[in-house]
Amino acid sequence: MAKTGRKSKHAAGNKTFLKAWSGRFTKSIDPRAETFASSLAVDIHLLPYDIQGSSAHAAMLARRRIISLKDARRIQQGLKKILAEWKARKLVAVRQDEDVHMLVERRLHELIGPAAGKLHTARSRNDQSVTDLKLYLRDGVQALVEGLKEVQRALFELAEKHRDWIMPGYTHMQVAQPVLVSHWLLAHLQAFRRDAQRCQALLRTSLDELPLGAAALAGTSHPIDRKLTAKLLGFSRVSENSMDTVSDRDFCLEFLAAAAISSVHFSRLAEELVWFSSSEFRFVTMDQGFATGSSILPQKRNPDIAELLRARSGRVFGNLQNLLTVMKGLPLTYNRDLQEDKEAVFDTLDTLLGACMVLAPLLDSLTLHRERLEEACRHGFPTATEAADFLARKGVPFREAHAAVGRAVTVASDQGVGIEDLDLKTWRMFHPAFTAGIRREIRPKNSVQAKKSLGGTSPDQVKLQLDRLRRELYGQRKVKINR
Repeated sequence: MAKTGRKSKHAAGNKTFLKAWSGRFTKSIDPRAETFASSLAVDIHLLPYDIQGSSAHAAMLARRRIISLKDARRIQQGLKKILAEWKARKLVAVRQDEDVHMLVERRLHELIGPAAGKLHTARSRNDQSVTDLKLYLRDGVQALVEGLKEVQRALFELAEKHRDWIMPGYTHMQVAQPVLVSHWLLAHLQAFRRDAQRCQALLRTSLDELPLGAAALAGTSHPIDRKLTAKLLGFSRVSENSMDTVSDRDFCLEFLAAAAISSVHFSRLAEELVWFSSSEFRFVTMDQGFATGSSILPQKRNPDIAELLRARSGRVFGNLQNLLTVMKGLPLTYNRDLQEDKEAVFDTLDTLLGACMVLAPLLDSLTLHRERLEEACRHGFPTATEAADFLARKGVPFREAHAAVGRAVTVASDQGVGIEDLDLKTWRMFHPAFTAGIRREIRPKNSVQAKKSLGGTSPDQVKLQLDRLRRELYGQRKVKINR
């Protein structure tokens, strides 16, 4: 990474490098304003993409005979050397390098001389910076898709391993109905699956449109070939309006919005893991590698990693709100406010990639407790709806059946027993349509078996989900359950 705030060791003597825009000015910028306005510490992350875009731009300029082939080759060789210096942490920035583009341009001039000045023909930092950011996000979003798939695979394998286990399902954090553990895990998988789909859609749409060639805002009088540049950089199409192009940050907002939704899913799963690993639930145990202790309480195994996953969603939400606020009042076209787009994007991508990196192995390491899960299904009357459906299938209006079962629950609660402990004589007190089959119907296992509607929690329906997801996540590969 480039070092900032130091004089270039490549500078000749005490030579001062002027700003690229200084021709109009007779006075140097105030150092305090220069420090405030500099974005190099943030946009240095774009350097490989600035090199990539600049190399393609030079090739296009040469193909269109706007610059000579010799100059283009010298430019590309110089750019390769700059990239190598950056990778080796030998690229040094000076105070005049207000952003990554000026750093590259200055260093290129040091390496190849005046030919470096031809690289900026037919482009502006306005279209250059948005191109760099799209190239960066294109790689980053693809990496995020892969990370989200790893999380899905971890959930899938956990579901396969515990596919027939039963647990309580909740509404309002109150026991509602029994479900398969695998159904619960696949519910979270489906949310992360949608996250990946949103990212893939972004790769096919706004991240697949080349901005370069819009120049400052009006296009250029040079005979450039934007479609050639797009082909060289792997974009399928070019933007259609130069004014819109340099002011557009919809692709950043789309990414941040998709990331915010995904952060909700990370946080929701983390919240349940925190709850379910508590001493009150004891449904799961966190592996020691993904928990921490207390500095004062020797008995503690705290779910800190899950808590951090939950907390960091706030950063992502804030980044989206930040950029929305920046964008809301900007007139066309480019405004320096747009410099603030990158930090929100960089931080969000890093946060989500980090979340994927830790969540998948955390899930792999979980220990689920079958006896405790099944025992929890005997509390809170989770099969009361089955009793109401039992009457409904006999022609009793559901509201009438609902009221009858409600009375049964009240009696069972007062007696300190479950509704499955009530005898037939008691059931018939609540409604004469109850028959001997009621006690069989309200067993948790039979309740789960009965939920055969498409997408339900019955073993057959869950198997259909697993079969579809297996093909999607693994193709023809054999699933390895214990990674």
